[in-house]
Amino acid sequence: MKPVPNALPFWLSLGLPPLAILAMLQGGWTIALVPVATWWLFTLLDALAGLNTDNPDPATDASSLSLHRLVTLVWFPVQFALLCLMLWYVPRAAHLSPSEAFWLFFGMGVISGTIGINYAHELMHQKPAVERWLADLLLASVLYSHFRSEHLRVHHIHVGTPRDPVTARYNEGFHRFFPRVLASCPRSAWAAEVAMLARRGLAWHHRSNPFWRYAALQLAMLVLAFGLGGWTGLGLFLVQAFTAIWQLELVNYIEHYGLTRRHLGEGRYEHVLPRHSWNAEHRASNWLLINLQRHSDHHYKPDRRFPLLQTYPPDEAPQLPFGYPVMTMAAMLPPLWKRIMNPRVKAWRKRHYPDITDWHAYNKALNPVLHPAAP
Repeated sequence: MKPVPNALPFWLSLGLPPLAILAMLQGGWTIALVPVATWWLFTLLDALAGLNTDNPDPATDASSLSLHRLVTLVWFPVQFALLCLMLWYVPRAAHLSPSEAFWLFFGMGVISGTIGINYAHELMHQKPAVERWLADLLLASVLYSHFRSEHLRVHHIHVGTPRDPVTARYNEGFHRFFPRVLASCPRSAWAAEVAMLARRGLAWHHRSNPFWRYAALQLAMLVLAFGLGGWTGLGLFLVQAFTAIWQLELVNYIEHYGLTRRHLGEGRYEHVLPRHSWNAEHRASNWLLINLQRHSDHHYKPDRRFPLLQTYPPDEAPQLPFGYPVMTMAAMLPPLWKRIMNPRVKAWRKRHYPDITDWHAYNKALNPVLHPAAP
């Protein structure tokens, strides 16, 4: 076991808001700074920094993680202030053309999707109420509040099975996956919460249904966007929100593509193991994404804070050839994606499930349990 990794590299995400402010003030070529830094700079840093296969002691006392935790706590005020500033300034900025305004908020969506939703993901898994509230606020700022319910009540329970909407099927291109999850995830999240209420003897409309909180927070964000920037600000806010959702679902797509858990009969599946998520040990992109790429361990031990997430050798967890920045770009080109990933899925199947020789027939046999009424 190695010591807990230094917290300071995980604070690199705070370098993105100043780039967004510079782009807002200057316009022109500077608008490209945020996407270039997020995707290409960290790809270059991955190539230079290499892989990190060190595993910190998972029993490390939480008191030694305060600086790691702090970056997730301060992010919402930083992102919210940046978003409000842009909503107020950009619609009034005479030096910015409509196309520049659009691409500025595309860059803002890259920030709120790559960093904001990722931090919300870390926060929603924690027990303190303040962290869960920060997760709700971050998700409301991109109009994707149901992600909390879908992720905790559906994805973590049903990952790698037909009952999980965001487990990408083998040979399913991202451009088919994206509209499918946009349509199915709100429904599965709602069904999961209603089922939870029913187990407590409560009706769907009970005040404890988190969807009422989600709706109120999202409505407040829309009103705020209109109040700060008028109709133009509201439209730009929606550009930001859609971009963030696209970024999130790109990551969801690559995290479990083609990986399935064995069906044990009667709708039951084997326990979630590290082999049911794609893993990536690329050092720099794990700094940016607070170890999200150690996704195999996150699903194996969902309550583990990000500095303590473990990595696994290739015989225990399938490995991505590149970090998320490169893999998400590849996912936008389905022929390239399938050329990279389909051979890896086939090798994974042969290693872990050698007895299943006809995967088409195996998956077809699961049709009766594909989409039950409620998770």
